[in-house]
Amino acid sequence: MNKRVTLALIFSTLLMILSCKDKKEEKEETVVYPTTSPVQMDTVINKEFVSQIRSERNIEIRAQEKGFLEKIYVDEGQHVQAGQVLFRIMPQLYQADVLKAKAEVAQAEIELQNASTLAKSNVVSINEKRMAKAKLDAAKAELNLAQTHLSFTTIRAPFSGIIDRLPLKLGSLVDEGDLLTSLSDNGGIFAYFNVSEPEYLNYQTHSAERENNQVSLIMANGEVFPNKGTIQTIEGEFDNETGNIAFRAKFPNSNQLLRNGETGKIQMTLPLKNALIIPQKATYEIQDQKYVFVVGKDGVARSKNIKVSYELPDIYIVSEGLDVGDKILLEGVQKVKDDQKVETKFQDPKKVLSSLKLQAN
Repeated sequence: MNKRVTLALIFSTLLMILSCKDKKEEKEETVVYPTTSPVQMDTVINKEFVSQIRSERNIEIRAQEKGFLEKIYVDEGQHVQAGQVLFRIMPQLYQADVLKAKAEVAQAEIELQNASTLAKSNVVSINEKRMAKAKLDAAKAELNLAQTHLSFTTIRAPFSGIIDRLPLKLGSLVDEGDLLTSLSDNGGIFAYFNVSEPEYLNYQTHSAERENNQVSLIMANGEVFPNKGTIQTIEGEFDNETGNIAFRAKFPNSNQLLRNGETGKIQMTLPLKNALIIPQKATYEIQDQKYVFVVGKDGVARSKNIKVSYELPDIYIVSEGLDVGDKILLEGVQKVKDDQKVETKFQDPKKVLSSLKLQAN
């Protein structure tokens, strides 16, 4: 009986020793974290900029004479042709002025004719003939002015385009300068957008790497406008308050889809020379600040703040905080603590990035 008890105790003791040994081995098992380094390479990004859309030509049609609005020949949203009559202001008063001016011209012609005849007979001096000629010239000028005022009562479209809102109704009394409508030529559309100083410098200094100046327009509904645009002009100076400079791109708009006053986003390709690229998964964030763990030669992981200039799918382009030779944790950034000694295994940076996209969608 005692022999059996002794054997049982020995067996239990051996099991406990083996169990403790296994736990100790598990505890001592070291986690190996993969590391990599930033990759420096040339790439491009598709940067989006908020834009304001303007018609190639957009003007206000205003009355040039005072009177009652006698005729409205167009409707809001109607497409009109250059020279088409839009409005007519009651012309009777101006027609009367023209008739009066014509009569004065006729009278001046008779007086000049009489003065010429009398001057030949030396009945009147040559100066009187000259005065009669000057009177005729003045009468003709008054006639021309009266006819111009009369022509202003008929308002025509200066170019083909779309009629905007009609604020005045038929019969309204209009004064000189009153707004009648606006006219937009939407055959070509301008998109204005602001670019920061660094992005402007990237665009200008790397012009040789760009195939062209084409840009895309993302409309307000999220769809891409079918026609490509071309950057035409850049303003002459930066805005001191915003630090931006305005670009202007032109888009063909033959289908009249875009209208004056719309908004959208310009998508422009910017070349980047010697961009420093890291995987997004190698970073973590604290209070909107991005960090990585840099592993030193002593095997200690130290947290380091970085500045990300551009974000692409799966990767960040870093402008501050890292160098090409730095070794950073690729995985486990949520597990490792600052100043923790870690076991690492280095992975080739180019192989790490080989499956990642280097172009923005």
